[in-house]
Order: sequence, then structure tokens, then C-alpha cells
Amino acid sequence: MNYKKMYQEDVKVLTSIVGEDFIEAFEDVNEMYSMDKLGTVKNMPEAVLHVENKFQIQQIMKYAYQENIPVTVRGAGTSLVGGSVAVMGGIMLDMSRMNKIKELDQINLTLTVEPGVKLFEIYQAVEPEGLFYAPDPGEKNASIGGNISTNAGGMRAIKYGTTREWVRALEVVTPKGELLKFGSKVVKNSTGYGLKDLIIGSEGTLAIIVEATLKLIPKPRFTKSMLVCFDNREKAINAAPRLIKDYVLPTAVEYFEKQALDYNEAFLGTSVDGGNYQAYLLLSYDNNDDVALDKDIANVSKLVLENYGASEVMVVDPTSKRSNIWNVRGGFLTAINASTSFMDECDVVLPRARISEFLAYVREVSSELSIRIPYFGHIGDGNLHIYLCKDDIPNEKWDRLVEEGFDKLYKKAFEFGGLVSGEHGIGIAKRAYMKQLLGEEQLELMRGIKSVFDPKNILNPMKVIS
Repeated sequence: MNYKKMYQEDVKVLTSIVGEDFIEAFEDVNEMYSMDKLGTVKNMPEAVLHVENKFQIQQIMKYAYQENIPVTVRGAGTSLVGGSVAVMGGIMLDMSRMNKIKELDQINLTLTVEPGVKLFEIYQAVEPEGLFYAPDPGEKNASIGGNISTNAGGMRAIKYGTTREWVRALEVVTPKGELLKFGSKVVKNSTGYGLKDLIIGSEGTLAIIVEATLKLIPKPRFTKSMLVCFDNREKAINAAPRLIKDYVLPTAVEYFEKQALDYNEAFLGTSVDGGNYQAYLLLSYDNNDDVALDKDIANVSKLVLENYGASEVMVVDPTSKRSNIWNVRGGFLTAINASTSFMDECDVVLPRARISEFLAYVREVSSELSIRIPYFGHIGDGNLHIYLCKDDIPNEKWDRLVEEGFDKLYKKAFEFGGLVSGEHGIGIAKRAYMKQLLGEEQLELMRGIKSVFDPKNILNPMKVIS
């Protein structure tokens, strides 16, 4: 890839588009733009443009395409696989200024937003109106553009699906600078190829999302959660699929072990009642009838205690901060990160029937390589988050152990019918494992799609399939 190196004349052209207050170039680029949240991949862009609207992006892309300059899009920078890192230099588009909520349509039940709107801001906009945007990724400060680009999942995916199911339309700028709209507010769409769905999950490699129209539903009136405690991890893991099959579908089914609670207490100062069991399921249910919801909770409590081997059940009191285990659950990644000098993540997704075997293998690898590997996950949909912790391991040894550890974990996941990523994407960090899984034929199909959208390969190069 013979990309153009940027010079002052390029900066002058780009400054004329965004204004001198909204460009950083060369040595003036803030170091934070060299990495994402996890920081496993680092490289500086040559210029960062703080764009304000889609028309600026059109002009920038026309110039970049003409000059063969690579372009990387960055939202809130919460990526964990290097997806928002400008590994080939060039231009970085910071989308954080494009943060307007443009329309709440209460007839068609849609919300139209710019890509820099944060996830928590979407909840704040719709829930007071009695409406509900269901995707619930753990990072609430992530931007919706990033969520769509990685097809983010989260804790409510088991009942409500991933981000893909909640996007009605996308407006995008192509690498050539064209402005296109895929989809609309309508519920049904059998009009040609699903180009909208190609953009979702493409990690910024096909086009730049400049506007999204999201599906909404009426907000469930009542929600209750319960913490189910087990003295044995296998009992907890085996109980999850039985719960899903035997009774009403939960909104969320999360799995974690005592060590995750210990990390939270040690590094974040948060704790919960009943924190001395070996393993836990955190369940959530919603309903529009509070009597029916109480009946569901009572029935599930009876099932897990009498049939699934649970030791204790605690209904979570949403008014008590100490008892609100969801706040604690949301802090697991932060707490694990605080417990070590550096870490890397395996965001693997498996058939539910193989989770117990896989986690046993994770513990085996941890012992074999003498490396700490904490984990937790969305066990209801089979998505596990597994962290390799560096601690005091020397750098050279760490690099070798991470490669060996990931090779072992992904190989076993593939044997069990799993996939490379459940929700964080491929980026640059997980490309080799996707290639192992999918093979050259599927990658060639993907490269063909990429070449139609981006013939010069200037948009987020070296990511996913490049």
C-alpha cells in the first residue's frame, strides 16, 4: 500500500475545511490518539481533524481519496482491539463533536442521532419518554458510531439482540466522498441487498457513519434482578441454559466468580452482600405487569434452589447502592485492569453447551503458562471476556506468553464451535485468528466487498481483513 506521506500543504488544505482550531498535526497531535482503551496497538496519526458535520467529512474524504491518504475514524476511543488506531498514519477523524440527537420520532418509534452521541445520552433521551433502546454494552461512554461499527452486544443481547437489530437506517460517507443512505424508518425492507447490514460490524473499513436511525420500543415498566449464589462453578454454568429453556426468557444472564468480586472490592472499593460463594449468576427480568414479574422472580428462585443446585438467592434492591450488583458487574473490567500492570483480552463466543469445558481449559492454560487469567461473561449468549494479566512478567516473556495463550484459547474455542469475537470486533489485534477460523475463501469474499466500497484501501487500512 503506497500511501502518501502528509506534508504542510496537506495540513493547509484540511485546515481550510475544519478550521485552525479543530486540527492537530504532526508533533502537536495528542498522544491519546495513538491508542485505544486497551493500548495493545499504538501508532500516531499525522493529523487529527475534529469534524463537526458530514459535509466536512465529504470534503476530507474527497481530498484523501485524491491524494491517497489513509483515514481512520475514532469515536470515544473505547475500542479494545486497535480498531480506532491509525496504524498507517494519515488522517484521524475525531467524531466527538458530531454529538447531536437530531430527532425523536414518537410515531415511527425511532431516534436519529449523529455518531458521536454516547450510549448513556441515548438512554437519557428516550427513557423519560417511556421509550427503550435495548442494547446495553458495558461501556456507557462509548459512542453509538463505535457501537454500530463493532455490532456491540452487551448484557441484554439474550432477549433483545445486538446493536444490528436496533439500526433502521444509516447515512454514510464513502471513501470517495459520496453521501449515501442505507435503509429508512420503515419496519420491513426487502429492497435489494442489505447494504446497511454490511456497514454494521464492518469496523469503519467500508464507509464512515455520519447519521444513524435507531429503533425504539416502549420501555418495560418493571425490572427486577436477582443474584443467584452457587458453591460450585459447574452448577452455576449448567444452570444458565436450563433457566433459558425452562422458564420465561431473562433480559440478562451474567456469570462471574468470587475472584471478580474480590477485584472490585480491592481496587474499586465496591462490594455486595453474599460475596463469599464460588460462582454467581446475575439475572434480570422485565415485564409490564409487576404482579407477573414478582411471580416470575418467585418461580425462578424456586427453580434455582430446588432444581439447579443454588445455595442462595437474593433479589436485588435497586434503591440500595450496596446491593446494586449491576454497578459492581459494570466495574469488572476496570477492576481487573487496576489489578495488573498491563492486560490483553480474548472476547470469545461459544455455544452455551461448551462453556464449562472451555472455562476449565482456561484455568488449565493459566496454570500451564503461570499467568493470571481472570474471566467473566454474558453466559446467556455464550460471550466470555477472558483477560491475560501481565503483572510482573518481563516484556519479552509476556509477548511470548500472550501469543501462546491466545493460540491455545482460540484453537480450543474453534474446536468447540466458537468464534473469535462476540462483540468487540477484530480490529488489527485479532485478524490472524479470524483468518485461521474462516479460511481464505471467506476472506476473499470480504476483500471483494472492501474493494467495491474502497478501491484504494484508504479507509481504516490493516483492520479486519487487510
